[in-house]
Amino acid sequence: MRRKQCEITDSKHIYRVLTDSTIGRLATVGLDGYPYITPVNFVWWQDAVYFHSALAGEKLDNMKRDAKVCFEVDIPLSYLGLGSSPQSDPCRLHQLYHCVIIRGEATLIADAEEKAEVLNALLRVHEPEADFPFLTAKTPMLSACAVVKIHPEHISAKSDLLQGKDAEAVKGVIEYLLHRGQETDMQTVEAIKTNQRKDNSAEGN
Repeated sequence: MRRKQCEITDSKHIYRVLTDSTIGRLATVGLDGYPYITPVNFVWWQDAVYFHSALAGEKLDNMKRDAKVCFEVDIPLSYLGLGSSPQSDPCRLHQLYHCVIIRGEATLIADAEEKAEVLNALLRVHEPEADFPFLTAKTPMLSACAVVKIHPEHISAKSDLLQGKDAEAVKGVIEYLLHRGQETDMQTVEAIKTNQRKDNSAEGN
């Protein structure tokens, strides 16, 4: 990882990114040798990525041919526009974010009970307020979809929260975000401050 200061190794932080997200991007290798990227609804459950799919399609064909896949999840935070830089320098335009990248092997879940458990977990994530009948191994609709598990072999994560910037520059960005007040700006400010507190605590130990 080139920007080591942005690397996240805290498993709790990685877990939050994976559980706060409901859409990830699956990369498989196509028959033509090109990467094939598909957005999928997913759930992080029992230390693995699960998603459901149609019974046929390019991504399933790719995974059957080569089970090695890459899966990416990101949470965009604030975009720093021209107003964030005193010089209004276009080269300083910047996106803050959290992201997790998983490399692993994909397998189709054949067991009906496991499929039902995964689909119930997906429903709980995507419909947290809904009252729905839980699926069982005997639910007829189970046969209408495929369920895929990605077993992680390597996980890397980054959070770009102005690490490595001097205190005055960070203060200026926080003031810019507070003044702009867009939907994600308050969340971004809190994330930056939380990260600063962690850094200060680590330096004090």
